[in-house]
Amino acid sequence: MSTGHSDKPGAPGGTALVTGANSGLGFAVTRALAADGLRVLMVARDAGRGEAARARILDETGNGRVELLVADLASQAQVRRLAGEVHARVDALNLLINNAGTAFRSRGLTADGIERSLAVNHLAPFLLTNLLLDLLRAGAPSRIINVGTRIDTAMDFDDLNWQRRPYRMMQAYGQSKLGNIHFTRELARRLADSGVSGVTVNCVFPGVFRSNLGGTDGAQGWFWKTLSVLIGWALPAPDRAARRVLYLARSPEAAQISGEYIGDRHAIKAPAQADDPAANARLWRISAEMTGLQDEEGRPG
Repeated sequence: MSTGHSDKPGAPGGTALVTGANSGLGFAVTRALAADGLRVLMVARDAGRGEAARARILDETGNGRVELLVADLASQAQVRRLAGEVHARVDALNLLINNAGTAFRSRGLTADGIERSLAVNHLAPFLLTNLLLDLLRAGAPSRIINVGTRIDTAMDFDDLNWQRRPYRMMQAYGQSKLGNIHFTRELARRLADSGVSGVTVNCVFPGVFRSNLGGTDGAQGWFWKTLSVLIGWALPAPDRAARRVLYLARSPEAAQISGEYIGDRHAIKAPAQADDPAANARLWRISAEMTGLQDEEGRPG
C-alpha cells in the first residue's frame, strides 16, 4: 500500500486518522488529505457537526473514502472504543494526527477523575496512540503527528489535576499541551530502543491562527471570542496553519525525522523541561498509570 506521503497534490493511497477533524485546523488537514486521495478516518465529538463536515469534504474533494468516527476524547472509555472501531475498519494505519485540543475557563474533572484539559489534550492522544501502535507498525512507513503549542511553561508533576494550585485556564492548557512534546520525545526514544523501524513521531507547532478552541462550552466563551473581536481579522486562517502539519505528513524529508518539535519545516526550541529525558520518562509513567496502560501489550518498551 502506498502511504500517500508525497508533496504532490492528489497523491493516492494510504489511511490517515485525524482527531478534532470537523472544524478549524483539523478540518483543513482532513480536507487536504482527502484531496490527496487518502482514506481518512475523521474523529469528531459531535455526530451532527462531524457529519456536516464530512459531507462538505466529500463535496469539495470528491473522495468517497472519508469516514466519520464519533468519540468524546475526554472519556478514556470512548478513546478505547474509538481504537476498537479503528481496528475493526482497517488492518494498517499510515498516518495518525492527534490534533484535537481544548481549554476550559474553570477547573472540572472528567468521568475518569482527571482535569479536563489534561484529559483531552495529553492523555487522550497518549492512550489512542498506544492503542493504535500495532496498526501503525503494520502500515510502516507511518507517521504520528502531535499538534502542540508554544507556551514556555513546565508541568507540575505533583499536581497535574490542579488540586493544590489556583486553576488558571491558559496555564492548564499550556501544561497539557506541553505533555504532547514530552510524549513525542519519549515515544520516539522507546520506538528506537525497541527496534521498531518505519514509525516516526513528531510534534508540530502550527502557529497562531483563527481557532474555535474550546468550543461554546470552553475557552471560546470568553478569551478567544474577545481575541477574535480585537485581532481576529489579523490572524491567519486554519488552512495556512495546516501547511505545517501537512509538511510532516507529506514530505519525503520528514520521513527521516523523529522525536522533534517542528515549526515551519524545521526543528524549533521546546520548553526546557521537554528536553529533559528524565522528565519525559516520568510523564510517560504517570500517563500510563492514569490511563491503565501499565500492564497492556502493544506499546514500545
